[in-house]
Order: sequence, then C-alpha cells, then structure tokens
Amino acid sequence: MTSGTTRHEVDDKGAASVKSTRPFAPFEWMIAGRYLRSRRKETFISVIAGFSFVGIMLGVATLIIVMAVMNGFRAELLGKILGINGHMLVQPIDTPLTDHADVARRIEDIPGVVSALPFVEGQALVTGRSNSLGGLVRGLQEADIRRLPLVANNIRQGTLDDFDVGGGVAIGTRMAQQLGIVLGDNLTLTTPGGSVTPMGIMPRRKAYPVTAIFEIGMSEYDSTFVFMPFEEAQAYFNMENKATGVEIYVTDPDLVGGMRPLVEDGAGRPAFVTDWRQRNVTFFSALEVERNVMFIILTLIVLVAALNIISGLIMLVKDKGRDIAILRTMGATQGAIMRVFLITGASIGFVGTVAGFLLGLLVCLNIESIRQFVSWLTATQIFDPTLYFLSRLPAEMDTGETMMILAMALILSLIATLYPAWRAARLDPVDALRYE
Repeated sequence: MTSGTTRHEVDDKGAASVKSTRPFAPFEWMIAGRYLRSRRKETFISVIAGFSFVGIMLGVATLIIVMAVMNGFRAELLGKILGINGHMLVQPIDTPLTDHADVARRIEDIPGVVSALPFVEGQALVTGRSNSLGGLVRGLQEADIRRLPLVANNIRQGTLDDFDVGGGVAIGTRMAQQLGIVLGDNLTLTTPGGSVTPMGIMPRRKAYPVTAIFEIGMSEYDSTFVFMPFEEAQAYFNMENKATGVEIYVTDPDLVGGMRPLVEDGAGRPAFVTDWRQRNVTFFSALEVERNVMFIILTLIVLVAALNIISGLIMLVKDKGRDIAILRTMGATQGAIMRVFLITGASIGFVGTVAGFLLGLLVCLNIESIRQFVSWLTATQIFDPTLYFLSRLPAEMDTGETMMILAMALILSLIATLYPAWRAARLDPVDALRYE
C-alpha cells in the first residue's frame, strides 16, 4: 500500500496491477484540512483564506438582509395601501352612483369577494389649533369602517362606537400631532365646493369633534386621512343619496385580473372598474426595479470574495509545489491533486456561506431592535418614517430567494477553485523537485 492514493496488487500470474482509490477519499480530505490549518510559515496564505471567508460571509449576509428588507417594504406597503384603498374600485359612468347599496350587495355575492364598501370621498383643508394641512376626507358607515382591520384594530385614542350618529371624525396620529389637537378637540374642514349664493360658490367650512385617533403605521396615511360618517360626508360634499364609488376587498389580491369581468357584470350598471395594480403600477414597478438592481450590485461582494479564493489558492499551490510533487511520485493522480484543492477552496466558500446565512438570519429576526439600538447609540434617527412611509423597519425573508442566494454563493466559490486546482494538477513533479 502506498500513501493511500494507489494500491499495488499481484494477480495469479505474478503481474503487478495498480488500482486507484475512489474520488474524495479520506486522505484527500485530510490533506485539504491540513492546508486549511495555519502554520507559522503559512500565515500570509491563511490570512488571505480568512479574508475570503469573511468576504463571502458578509456578502451572503448583506444580500439576505437587503433582500429581506426590500421584501418587507413591499409587503408592508402593499398591506397598508390595500388595507385602506381596497383591491378593486367601482366608479359610476354616465349616471351618479345613487344605487350604491344595491351595487355593493350584488358584488358581495360574487365568490371570492370579502366585502364591498360604498364611500364618499373628497379633499379638504384641515385646520387645527396650530396648523393647517391638506387632507383626504372619506365617508364610511360605522359597520364598514369596522370591516377595515387596519383602522378598526389600530385605534390609539377614543372609540368608533356610535360613529354614524356621533357627528365626529377619526384622524391619524401624525395629523393630530401636526395640527396640535388631542382627542375631543375640534378641527375645521374647508372645501371649495360649498353653497351657491348670489355672490357665487362660497367655500364650505364646518367644525367636527375628533372622536377617534388611529395609527396605521404608514406616515402618509396617518397624516392625510380623515374618516367621517357616510351620511355626514354626503351632506358636506353635496352628494345627497350618492356615493363616490365602491371599494372591493377580495380573498386573493393577485387574482383581481380574473375577477374584473365578474365584478363588471355583478355591478348591474355602467361602471368603471380598476384594480390595485393599475392604480399603483408606477410605485410597485419602481420598487421591483430597485430590488433587482440592489441584488445585482450586492452580488459583486460575493464575486470579489470568490476572487480572493482564487488568489489564495494560487499562492497555496505555489507554496505547496514540493508537497504536490512528492504526492505525485507516491502515486497520487492528477484527479486526486485537483480534488484536494477543490475541497480546500470549496470548504472556505461553504463555511462562509453557512456563516453568512446564520448572520443574515440573526439580523433579520432582530432588525428593528438593532435599528433602535444604533439610533440610541448615535443619537440620530436612522429610519425617518416621514421619508420612508413606514414607522418601523420591516424584514421578510423569502425561502426561495434565500436558497437562490446560498446556491449562488456556493456555485461562485466552487467555480473560483477550478483554475487553481487545475493548475495544481498540471504541476510536473520533476520540475517541482529539480531545485529542491
């Protein structure tokens, strides 16, 4: 038996035959493991391997974290936008929507429709004790507003009880802060479409008590929406017995395209039907482009780390030229030598990828706590909700996407080892030992 690479046996006729060991035999793993361990004279090579490991770990972790945050942004924004505006919108054509109750009832009978909510909507100037700002006034019945969990389940002050007859309005926390009002204070709504007088159309102004303050968690909505009783909104906007439209919520928002014909037929009248994708196509398309660009850019981090593996292995091959020559003279095949260096480089990539996955998972699970800690440590506001729409930093890991990132890192690491391993296998033992 010689060095575990080849085995010499004598057959019945006395002739010697040579049998090679199986690929990835234990001795190949043993040699690769020894090359990975640091020795005093190999410190520089070990440092390069360490940098390669750290680069792959940080690259994989960064990719996972950024993609999770981008997914979280999309999911949170989609949930909040659709939680207020609905998945589909029915608006009247030719004639006013005076039969809104019948239209809503017919649409709710369609399979897959969760609810159909008639509403009255208009813009107004909202004035408080210390400020004025533009607002979007939406009139809903109390039963309908309670069917919006994003609003009904996030009442911070006050209550929605007797909302239809109370004569008050519900506003967001940021609007309350900007107007300088608290629960029970009055705010004044001003709209240009008021009463017709001999002097022309006069703006309509009316004060309403704030009976509820909600916090959706999306700054744009918390500072813009004013919910008003349905009949009061009809009177305020001069829309007696009319509705602006009907908001429709379905079980699966991704299937709204196939439901549009059913909704158009179910409306039972001329109506214009749009879905959430049409109303937000520019916004979500921009998010998707940004997400794809970030993935491509951050992939370069993993690619640079893989190039570090190449440089480290090439230096290792030059340093281990004498060892390779001795192994070849003892019977190691070119394939065995190549597999030794493949294992060496792939081990760095595999361990770095696993460590990067664990680091990314740890950060994603605690990203909001990390944000708060860094904000406290630096005394700065890292994630300003007025700029980023949301009041917290979201992160949502996608299993398929994470597996793709891990597979990409492993494949790049494996590809990076091919050339150095091929170069080691092609080393001529005679040339390597000539000057030893």
